[in-house]
Amino acid sequence: MEQLLTSPADAAEHPKFLAKKPLIISGPCSAETEEQLIATCTQLAATGKVDMLRAGIWKPRTKPGLFEGIGTKGLPWLQRAKQLTGLPTTVEVATPKHVEDALAFDVDVLWIGARTTVNPFSVQAVADALRGVDIPVFIKNPVHPDLELWMGAVERLAKVGNQKIGLIHRGFASYGNTEYRNAPMWHLPIEMKRRLPDLPIICDPSHICGNRTGLASVAQKSIDLDFDGLMLESHIDPDNAWSDAKQQVTPQRLAELLDGLTWRHETTDQQEFLTVLSKLREQINQLDDEILHLLGRRMQVAESIGQYKKDNDITILQTNRWNEILERGIQKGNQLGLTRDFILKYFDAVHLESINRQNRVMNRENLE
Repeated sequence: MEQLLTSPADAAEHPKFLAKKPLIISGPCSAETEEQLIATCTQLAATGKVDMLRAGIWKPRTKPGLFEGIGTKGLPWLQRAKQLTGLPTTVEVATPKHVEDALAFDVDVLWIGARTTVNPFSVQAVADALRGVDIPVFIKNPVHPDLELWMGAVERLAKVGNQKIGLIHRGFASYGNTEYRNAPMWHLPIEMKRRLPDLPIICDPSHICGNRTGLASVAQKSIDLDFDGLMLESHIDPDNAWSDAKQQVTPQRLAELLDGLTWRHETTDQQEFLTVLSKLREQINQLDDEILHLLGRRMQVAESIGQYKKDNDITILQTNRWNEILERGIQKGNQLGLTRDFILKYFDAVHLESINRQNRVMNRENLE
């Protein structure tokens, strides 16, 4: 955690606080009635597969007039569910008053939602309310794909002394997306894992998918990426839920979904496996070195092209040539088993670096 703290005195490592891995959190999107919440939670507990109960008490909605949560009156219901099942509870908080109320009703874990993470003022207000409070807090990624906002929220909690911080990946808003409610953009939580390896991270397939059909595949993908657990929404009568009906499943269906997942390990002590893996990784290292060497040569050629264009007063961007490169790359990539999406991202990055190199050549005299 040293990389996110500002002074050596604050550089205490944040230990993982999960009692078990994987951690399975489930419950309704919203607490609607006491009967609905108790029935859902007791059925979830009866499956023997859930470690923590969740329920939306306060629901930030896109437009006014929609169900915005039952409010504080739902907290005694959740407390009752905890007493009946023996399972700890977690709720989303977005204001200091939410924190105060949740703590008053013995909530065990808090989480900061995506719409709050995106606002540093709100995160700081929640952090200040938690100063000196020893309670685990999960932080969902911000709505938009901004890693620094996510990191900033972690730092704000760390600076008030919280030593039990976790992350929740719930996907990111993206225009034109149809497959997911919130695109997973897996490279972003992977980068957070790289930056903050000591913080647990769990996946919220319900909000990524926005439907029931994709839950298992997204959950499995997160497991394969060594996430520490799952948060899945469950309701005794999903079709008639007051919020997010399409993405909730019954407790029985949740148990079936969890049974169908393959839980993997990050590593093993089997020597044969480690030996073979080491050899394959060395091949990767050698291939990466070759790729970087070739990219360096490619950029040298790009600079030569930039100089030639400069000498002849030709613009850097040549749209027809760029389209030709893309079409050729996609065709060649397809022959090699590379996806179109990967090829486009790769050539976008290479093209941008090439343009930057040529731009420096074009404006070398001005820079000097």
